[in-house]
Amino acid sequence: MTTKVLPLLEPETVVACCPPLSERPLTAEEAERTAVMFKALGDPVRLRLFSLVASHEGGEACVCDISDVGVSQPTVSHHLKKLREAGLLSSERRGTWVYYRVEPSVLAAMGQLLTRAAAA
Repeated sequence: MTTKVLPLLEPETVVACCPPLSERPLTAEEAERTAVMFKALGDPVRLRLFSLVASHEGGEACVCDISDVGVSQPTVSHHLKKLREAGLLSSERRGTWVYYRVEPSVLAAMGQLLTRAAAA
């Protein structure tokens, strides 16, 4: 049996929306961009949908797998659209289904925003 050495993939570059809140005050543009993300997550159904996608096996979820959140399908579609518009989700149509994923850089940027700045 032969083994094949696979190349290592470079981790995705994190494009942070903003510095940690404890580092410096946000600029008006940073605050606007960040508020859109948090406003989108301020709805319990959207937060649940976001967590369902983020925690789904393989890092992406078919809308058929995440639509049971206690609201109608048109309402689920509306909330998923709002999450996409806020830059929290990306989507891809495959046949008749749409698959959603949370970009790793989005989670990293949100986490970085809420962490304390590193001590110098």
